[in-house]
Order: sequence, then structure tokens, then C-alpha cells
Amino acid sequence: MQEDEILLISRVSDALAHPARIKIFRFIMSCNKQLQPVCNKDVVAHFDYAQATISQHIGTLVKSGLVEVKKENKFSYYYVNIGMLSNYLAAARKFD
Repeated sequence: MQEDEILLISRVSDALAHPARIKIFRFIMSCNKQLQPVCNKDVVAHFDYAQATISQHIGTLVKSGLVEVKKENKFSYYYVNIGMLSNYLAAARKFD
């Protein structure tokens, strides 16, 4: 394994280490598949978490590269970075 693959596995695994982040990531991915825009209020409405908690979890997902943010006017929309997810899965397959 290359050093960059080890760092990738570490960073993304850390982001997915919390059950709430996995749920939020899957929700964003599901909305993206249906071509529905996802902003913070959508995530807050879907889950029984405080807005501040949602923002912290999304921040962790963004920092890991799994989720990208696109700002339009006063809203921020979230998109799953499929390339990052694919790179993570490919690196994890080399883990032995």
C-alpha cells in the first residue's frame, strides 16, 4: 500500500466512525441519486438531531472529502463525492 492510500483510509474511516455520519452520508447519497438538492435544513428535517450537531457531522464529512459543498445564493448544497468513495473502497481492498 502507498502512504497516500493509508492516509486516505485513515481520514475517511475516521469520518465514517460515527453512526450519525454514516446515516447522514447515506441520506445525502440517496437524495443525490434522486437528483434532489440537499441543504442543511433538509438534513435537519430528516433526522432527530440538533442543527448544530448536523453541522458538525457534515463538517467532518466535508473535511474527509466524502461530501462536497456548493454554495448558491445563501444556501449550501451537499453532494457525495463518488470519486473519493471509490478511491477509499479501492484502497481498503488492498488492506491485507
